[in-house]
Amino acid sequence: MELGRRLGPYRLHLALLAYTPAVLVIAGHFRALGAQLGLGVATFALLVLCTRTLEPAQRRQVWICVVVATGFEVLGSQVWGVYRYRLGWIPPYVPPGHGLVYLFGLTAPGLPVFQRYGRRASIATLGACCVYALLGLTLLPRFTHRLDVQGALCLPVLAWWILRSRRHPLFAAIFVATLDLELSGTLAGDWQWLAVAPWTHLPSGNPPSAIAGGYCWIDGSVLGVSALIDRWRRAQEASAVPVILRRSWSQRARLPRPPWIPRGATNIRTIRTRP
Repeated sequence: MELGRRLGPYRLHLALLAYTPAVLVIAGHFRALGAQLGLGVATFALLVLCTRTLEPAQRRQVWICVVVATGFEVLGSQVWGVYRYRLGWIPPYVPPGHGLVYLFGLTAPGLPVFQRYGRRASIATLGACCVYALLGLTLLPRFTHRLDVQGALCLPVLAWWILRSRRHPLFAAIFVATLDLELSGTLAGDWQWLAVAPWTHLPSGNPPSAIAGGYCWIDGSVLGVSALIDRWRRAQEASAVPVILRRSWSQRARLPRPPWIPRGATNIRTIRTRP
């Protein structure tokens, strides 16, 4: 009973951490197009349901993230080819899945652990990421036969945002969600990171340890697009004010002219009061 009360505020985040591996395991077993589309529809529906409780600005950021992250997916898997999906194309559940990861981080500041401990909780998460990155360079290569240099190089980016940004709970939580996502997806065989990255020729783990640092670029892009949309909306509202004034003045001009106002009078000084 006491445990349930303490875990109550974490229900959404625990549900998302359980949903992700379930979807990826199902996707790994059922490779038919219909099954992949079904998982995509289910993930989109879950994202719509989860975003209904968000504030409008946060909801817009989540859906912008879906678009922005899909662009990064095309770049990473289809153009750069640093990781490759088993089916050869981006599965339908991936774009809304990025939205769920972003929602996971966006709602993290309200969790009791961040409310109580603040940045210290984020630093503890960063410490776990540092240990993972260190293991990727020392112990894990003995079992995986991969030296994870690429993951270690992502660590400074993630560390900077956790240590310097006011949005540190978002990045700390995204590391947890991304670790859950990447380990589940690679173990299920849904995608695989290349042992040596094209272009950079950096050795990489499967998955890279601190790949959550990539979400720092996604978050920056989301905030940039959100700022542009806000600026455009303010400009539209500002340009609509003169139109409203002109319409109100034209409607006023069509009012019937009182008989005591001379026809064609345009100056207030030529208008005399009614005798």
